[in-house]
Amino acid sequence: RVVYFLPTVVPAAIGVIIWRFIYDPDGGILNEVLAQFGIARQLWLQDASLAKPSLVAVMTWSGFGTTALIYLASLQDVSTDLYEAAELDGASPLHRIRHITLPHLYPVMSMMFVLQIIAVVQVFTEPFLLTNGGPGRETLTPAMHIYNRAFIRLDMGYASAWSVTMIVILLVFSIVYRVVNARLSGDD
Repeated sequence: RVVYFLPTVVPAAIGVIIWRFIYDPDGGILNEVLAQFGIARQLWLQDASLAKPSLVAVMTWSGFGTTALIYLASLQDVSTDLYEAAELDGASPLHRIRHITLPHLYPVMSMMFVLQIIAVVQVFTEPFLLTNGGPGRETLTPAMHIYNRAFIRLDMGYASAWSVTMIVILLVFSIVYRVVNARLSGDD
C-alpha cells in the first residue's frame, strides 16, 4: 500500500522533475528503453500528438495512490458473507463482481467521478512545468489560461470572469450530478 501511495506524497514539482528525466528526448529513460527494442526516439513533450497522453500518464501516476486507497477501503467494507453466500449459490466470479462488488462500489465510483472532473478542470502544475501549455496550445488548461491572462497579459478582469465562470460551471455540474444520482439511487 505504501508503494501505491508513494507518488501522492511526492511534491508535484519533484514529480515533474522526475518525469522530465523520463521523457527527455535525448537521454530519457523511456527513449532508452524504446531504443533497446529498435523503436525510434520520441519527442514526448514536444510532439502535439504525444504531449497530452504524456501529461495524462504523469497525472495518473501522481493521483493513483489516493484513488487506489479510496477504492481499497471501499472494497474492504464489502462483507465476505455476501461473497460466500453467492459462491454457495453457484455464482461465478464475474457474477459476484457484477452483483456484489460493483453495487457496493457505486457510491464511491460516483463520488470519484465528480472529484476527478473537478480536478481535471483545475489542472495547472504538471502542464505548466512540463510543457507550459505547448506544443502550440495543445496542453493549455483552463487554469493555465486564467493564469496567463491574469499574470502574463495583466488582464485581471478577463481572468476573474473566467474563474467565476469555471466555478459556476463546476457548481452546476455538481448539483446536476447530485440530483441525477439521487434519482437513480432512489433517494428523494
